[in-house]
Amino acid sequence: MDEQLTLGGDSLAAPLADRMRPTALDQVVGQPQLTEALRRPHSMILWGPPGSGKTTLALCVARETDADFEQLNAVTDGLKELRAVIDRAKSRRATGRRTLLFIDEIARWNKAQQDALLPYVEDGTVLLVGATTENPGFELNRALVSRVQVHVLEPLTDADLSTLADRGLEFLGTGHSLSPEAREHLILTSNGDARRLLTTLQAAVEAKRDSSPIDLQAIEAAAGTRAVAYDHYAVISAFIKSIRGSDPSAALYWLARMEAGGEAPEFIARRLVISASEEIGTAASGALAVAVSGMQAVKLVGPPECWITLAHVTSYLARSPKSWASYKGLQNARKLVAERPHYEVPAQLRNPATALDRELGHGEGYVHASEPGGDQVQFLPPELANEQIYPR
Repeated sequence: MDEQLTLGGDSLAAPLADRMRPTALDQVVGQPQLTEALRRPHSMILWGPPGSGKTTLALCVARETDADFEQLNAVTDGLKELRAVIDRAKSRRATGRRTLLFIDEIARWNKAQQDALLPYVEDGTVLLVGATTENPGFELNRALVSRVQVHVLEPLTDADLSTLADRGLEFLGTGHSLSPEAREHLILTSNGDARRLLTTLQAAVEAKRDSSPIDLQAIEAAAGTRAVAYDHYAVISAFIKSIRGSDPSAALYWLARMEAGGEAPEFIARRLVISASEEIGTAASGALAVAVSGMQAVKLVGPPECWITLAHVTSYLARSPKSWASYKGLQNARKLVAERPHYEVPAQLRNPATALDRELGHGEGYVHASEPGGDQVQFLPPELANEQIYPR
């Protein structure tokens, strides 16, 4: 197989995470739910956070399926590089060899680039293994997703990370150990990311001048700022659902997670305006004015102070009474528009602006709402008179 499979090799200059990379599925730490499924040759998308093992699993699958390994990075490679890979894959196929094509950050490719993969995945020219940290349902073409199996990778557990730390120390062979406090902080700051854990561990070991246990201060110095684990779609969903459920504590927690994750304040402000109408609606109509004012304040003030405004609006909406009547009413009206005929506007509701309008009876039977009998006017087409659109 191609020499690319020995990423990092034995080179002391390579990062510890590369030098320790497993070469078989049975050696992989974490993701036990996928081990057996990955032994079966098939095209797949590996969706998971950074450092959860996507590249490692792709390399192990290539070995498991006895396939030659080709790698592209969607950030730097495009159709030209893909065509070269396909040409090599076709040549191998003619001699009975299989090619596994690993595309890192596959969600970065545009629709045309993703579409170019389809015939070669479908006819088996390549086994595709795409890696992404983004939700494939949002970021990948439906046609591509339908031709592969999506495997979800979880962040490594604390136990997984502890095992990796021990393996890393053994691999380095320096005789160092971790104090309990150092191990706890190393795991905390790694946020389920194996690569970050091993990089921090390597830095801490290299900074030591003796063989004494690595203490908390050494790990703190090596780790630097704590990594941020942030999933845009998941966190914003949790944020809105917390407001909907009238839980200001949870809503503020998810707001702080968005701030730590680098979310744009303007995006959150727009979501709060939507929430004011969708979640609160007519139960507290002033909530919409608060949300719109908050959005304007965010634009005027900017970060970091604008996060105080976002916290203000978030707390207000979460504590407000909720009504989904207008939202559900719109859904009911849309359903009628989509499924029933587009009935004529009743004559009494038409404006008798011209002599012809009056001749046709437009406006006849209409009584102003302020006049006696105004409450008897029918405003829906007769065919919909019995429909309850706005929930009572």
